[in-house]
Amino acid sequence: MRAFVITGPFQGEVVDVEPPVPGPGEVIVRVERAGICGTDAEFFTGEMAYLHDGQARYPLRIGHEWCGVVTALGAGVSREWLGRRVTGDTMLGCQTCHRCLSGRQHLCADRFEIGIRYGRPGALAEFLPVPVFALHVLPDEVGPTLGALVEPGGNALRAVRAAQVGAGDRLLILGPGTIGLLAAMFAAAEGAEVHLLGLSTGFARSLGFACHTEVPDLPFDAVIDASNAARLPALAVERVEPGGRVVFIGLAGEPSLVDTRVIALKDLRVTGVLSASGGLAGAIERYASGAVDPAPLVAATIGLDDVAGALTAGRDPDQPPKIHIDPSDQTDWEST
Repeated sequence: MRAFVITGPFQGEVVDVEPPVPGPGEVIVRVERAGICGTDAEFFTGEMAYLHDGQARYPLRIGHEWCGVVTALGAGVSREWLGRRVTGDTMLGCQTCHRCLSGRQHLCADRFEIGIRYGRPGALAEFLPVPVFALHVLPDEVGPTLGALVEPGGNALRAVRAAQVGAGDRLLILGPGTIGLLAAMFAAAEGAEVHLLGLSTGFARSLGFACHTEVPDLPFDAVIDASNAARLPALAVERVEPGGRVVFIGLAGEPSLVDTRVIALKDLRVTGVLSASGGLAGAIERYASGAVDPAPLVAATIGLDDVAGALTAGRDPDQPPKIHIDPSDQTDWEST
């Protein structure tokens, strides 16, 4: 089968690899659609921290935002899965440790991460092996575009849940990237008044959100930091109202400094969010009902042959933030 493989910094190409064979408890998914995100870009540039601490190494196959159809079953998997449209969790815990057994398999010390950690192959390929315990069924209302947005949506939904916002609450989101915009959509669906802060907010403004390049002089019941700026976590703690909630889901390239005295003296609730685990089902439900429609976030759908070019080009902050890949498409992106 064809798969996109990164062999070194700024070195990636489509190659023919052996198609996967399902192991016990696994299925094979024919990938309909996959997304690329900031993590994938960092693998391509060589900046990703996992490359420097031994949790990942080249060559690697990226892609952890995906959906597709189950085409083959491993031993012990019910035949009911065959032919189902699915997406799945990125985090694959061992299923036997205390964290996994207590419902926190995304924190398992020995977890694999699809397309990210310990060599688990990703979805920028025609077929993908996935443990059946990680699967989520997609209803007909959630087509390929929305299906490949479930994983980032699960992250954003967990952040909004931690922010505990609803009707009458005012939320500030730092960073109008994919996660920040999805969080804005989920929070708005709950009735919250949403404000976005970023250096460039043209696209976010086109979606109808209140956007700012400086923090407005307003009281905020909660702040979600979905940025990659090391200075913004301190700003989040500073600008939230006493008794408010601060959620950290963005990751900076260097340590962030936060004065814990401010957290204590303002009696804040501060939460970190790792992964979409626990938010996938909720994201699917909201997409299926139409409460949240993230389709405008996708700028283009391309084939595997154009992935390297897309990763090299980076993102235009005034355009939709997401690029999707259809592994079956072999047309030239620039000619369409």
